[in-house]
Amino acid sequence: GKSGTDVAKNAADMILTDDNFATIVKAVEQGRGIYDNIRKAVHFLLGTNIGEILAVFIASILGFSTPLLPIQLLWVNLVTDSLPAIALGTEKTEKNIMLRKPLPPSHGFFADGLWFDITLEGALVGALTLLAHAIGNFVFGGVGGTMAFCTLSFCEISHAINTRSSQSLLRTGVFSNKIMNVAVAVCVALQAAVVCIPPLSALFGTVPLNAIQWLVVGALSSMPLVMGEIGKLFSKKSEY
Repeated sequence: GKSGTDVAKNAADMILTDDNFATIVKAVEQGRGIYDNIRKAVHFLLGTNIGEILAVFIASILGFSTPLLPIQLLWVNLVTDSLPAIALGTEKTEKNIMLRKPLPPSHGFFADGLWFDITLEGALVGALTLLAHAIGNFVFGGVGGTMAFCTLSFCEISHAINTRSSQSLLRTGVFSNKIMNVAVAVCVALQAAVVCIPPLSALFGTVPLNAIQWLVVGALSSMPLVMGEIGKLFSKKSEY
């Protein structure tokens, strides 16, 4: 771009404005990072939305009461879906990203078993939501809707943390993405607010939960992250 002639520039497919071939390496690295982050966000959003659909659909098929109200589903999609997805778009490029082989043009966006992972994780989120609903109604008596709502929201948060990398969080760092940390903190605080603050509780149709009920919600909500970390131990993708 600096020393090249106009003829060379017109004939070139790519122009280096700084005349440094190392720029190509940097561009490839940045491009791979952007592609990875788009994949992570899509992975997260499709998985969580499948979970929401399955929870409502299966409850209707089995004749159970609706585990989630329309306003609760709207809240989940506006808050616990959007903020973590934005944070995933800011994930740092993985250190070994340039050791990967280049992807062929025919390589699909959902290749390498991504559709399978999305479906399996969505089914897990849906099952955990229904389980929280059942426990709240049959064990604690009448708090199933609130427990299902909180479990779904927190499941999505833990799933977002899980999709940050194909490698274990012990290798990437639990708190290495500051924007994700902020997103998680905000989502947890807002979700607690719609349960604990009376005017918001009335608006969203929730009831207060006691300490044991919160512990059950926390245990169920952590399962997407726990299962994801176990899966990464046996996955070849975690080696790249």
